[in-house]
Amino acid sequence: MSKNPKSRAHQLRDTLEDEIVNGRLQPGDRLDETSLAARFQVSRTPIREALQQLVAAGLVQSEPKRGTFVARIGIPQLIEMFEVMAELEGMCGRLAARRISETECSELKASMQACRDAASKGDPDAYYYENERFHDCIYRASHNQFLIQSAHQLHQRLKPYRRLQLRVRNRVPTSVEEHAHIVDAILAGDPVKAEASLKTHILIQGERFTDFIASVAQVATETEKRLARGSA
Repeated sequence: MSKNPKSRAHQLRDTLEDEIVNGRLQPGDRLDETSLAARFQVSRTPIREALQQLVAAGLVQSEPKRGTFVARIGIPQLIEMFEVMAELEGMCGRLAARRISETECSELKASMQACRDAASKGDPDAYYYENERFHDCIYRASHNQFLIQSAHQLHQRLKPYRRLQLRVRNRVPTSVEEHAHIVDAILAGDPVKAEASLKTHILIQGERFTDFIASVAQVATETEKRLARGSA
């Protein structure tokens, strides 16, 4: 790592964020500055700065007299956030269908194929990263910088839960099919279909809702068990 404290803090932030997104750190897990400093062999200053950055991003929360924890979102708030995410992505899709360039069309097609390739390997984590690039292609193709920034910010906040969605049985192949409909609509220049397809893709409804809630509940239970073992 660089000797520059700010650069070091940024690297630590990226590492911890990756662990949160990958599920190695679960919602509710405690982030102890001393333990993290020992683990990464740094002082507590860059650890503290990294945690502050994660708090600002909404991935971590600091509780007075209790400590710092990986953020845990209540189910009602989580559903509300996905509703807003669906609206933002739907808008991105609608604008992309009208504004996408030829170069961006090629990038979207390549990203779609990368998603198919990752899905065929049966690795939800590999698919997750290609899925992120796919959605980023659509954000950029909207050519609306404020919308792109807003979508990225909420996407960042929902990262651990979007990854959790992909671990539900059969979700990855279904996601690939939905991507194909989205791409067809955008390339056909159909803003109404593109918007509707993206909203359906993001919204958690019906059986997807119950499966998702079951996954969130399982993670919460596992986290509570780990915390209980740690305090025993």
